[in-house]
Amino acid sequence: MTTGVIQKKTPKPNCFTRDWRLYLMLVLPIAFYLIFCYKPMIGIIVGFEKYNKFKGMWGSEWVGLENFRFTMGMSDFSTALINTLWLNFLGLVAGFPVPIILAIMLNEMRSIRVKKVSQTLLYLPHFLSWIIIGGMVLQIFAPTSGIINALLLRWGWIDKSIPFLTDGPHWQFTYTLVGVWQGMGWGTILYLSAITGINMELFEAAKIDGANKMQQIWHVTLPGIRSTIVVLLILSVGQMMNISFDRPQVLGNAQVRKFCDVLSTFVYRTGIENHKYERATAVGLFQSLVGLIMITGANIVAKKLGEDGIW
Repeated sequence: MTTGVIQKKTPKPNCFTRDWRLYLMLVLPIAFYLIFCYKPMIGIIVGFEKYNKFKGMWGSEWVGLENFRFTMGMSDFSTALINTLWLNFLGLVAGFPVPIILAIMLNEMRSIRVKKVSQTLLYLPHFLSWIIIGGMVLQIFAPTSGIINALLLRWGWIDKSIPFLTDGPHWQFTYTLVGVWQGMGWGTILYLSAITGINMELFEAAKIDGANKMQQIWHVTLPGIRSTIVVLLILSVGQMMNISFDRPQVLGNAQVRKFCDVLSTFVYRTGIENHKYERATAVGLFQSLVGLIMITGANIVAKKLGEDGIW
């Protein structure tokens, strides 16, 4: 007669017990977002109040949607809203394909040294402040003393200076061109990393099938980074309502106020300078809600077209 020893199964540790070090590393990032991102969202209620800085956020009079109706009824608001959407649209159309093209060109370079130098020169503008870029733009595009106008006048190609910075449509062209130059190098990083993740056997198979370089790019490279392109496009659409303050403020001037006044400068002028914080909060909340709707719509469209989207 044989006797067996019954062994107790040791319970498997749960994920918190097994990976407690990883969860401990999350404490600081979570605390950062809770303190600096989510806690300030309580200030949204200022947009529904007649804010009094002496009474504070909790003691001010509640006025509901009055700040939204008043701010959005201003003529300057509609101008700023249209300019924001138009300038962001120009930047999206002109600037979105450029990093893709640059990433493909850099990936096709055979000289490692030339590739590294090119990447450094392309990334450099991203680290320059808009104050520095604004000074460069003034030296290059100024109507009378700018390098471009001075050369074109000297060569006899034009009869009078081109108003790059003093005429509305010309200013919008200059604004878009400078923005594309400033951000195109930084945008290539994600696309280069996506290209390096493509299976090299696909390129070898394309070569065996007789595909030339352009056909390899069209049938292998671009489909390989399509998901990255879609995700970044969705995020770009979600940012159509947001525009930085420093760029239009530095590049703009009084002569093109109707073309360079955007929501960020409108908020600064009507909300911060005049101490109407409730109006500034109302515009900021409006931007966030519209941006959320736009990014959700873009994600739904991407899903309908068979892409993964961002959620």
